[in-house]
Amino acid sequence: MTNINKKVAIQFIKGKDEEDQPEIRLFRNLDGKKGQAIYKFYKPSSITFENFNSIQKMYLIDEEGELSTRKIDLSISETHIREVKSTYNWKSEKEFERFMRFSERYSNSLTHLKNK
Repeated sequence: MTNINKKVAIQFIKGKDEEDQPEIRLFRNLDGKKGQAIYKFYKPSSITFENFNSIQKMYLIDEEGELSTRKIDLSISETHIREVKSTYNWKSEKEFERFMRFSERYSNSLTHLKNK
């Protein structure tokens, strides 16, 4: 399968990549099928006071397409967006495997950027 779009990104606004690298924690149920990934962004670049009310989803984009979640929590101070916490859930082994393929591509893209 050939795909022209090799881009890997996290976006809160379609077309604008989030530049802050998140802290990511994974949790899986004992049965191994269901679980969640919690993303924490401490200095989000794409979310501002002007647009935070319009943020609807976090998009995980790669060559296979896109995963998304509506579970987004913002921590706001009087002067800036302090933290963004977003939770991506999966409900099957197949969904988990797809999420892990995105995660590997995302990690490799960050490593590639650091080596430039």
